[in-house]
Amino acid sequence: MKTLLAILAAAALAGCGVEVATTAATGASIKKQEMQEGQKTMQRAQQKIDAAVGQMQQRAGQSADDSK
Repeated sequence: MKTLLAILAAAALAGCGVEVATTAATGASIKKQEMQEGQKTMQRAQQKIDAAVGQMQQRAGQSADDSK
């Protein structure tokens, strides 16, 4: 009887370990996706900034040409 209880306890603990590992893996996967989305957002923002800077430089160049 004690052996049966020990086996059941070991099985229950092993099941908890698998659940914890699965939960950790899922959490890591979600964090990875969040990081990738953050990087994409940062790239889009950088592209918009670069475009705005380019437009400002063009306008500055046109203003300089107009004042001559």
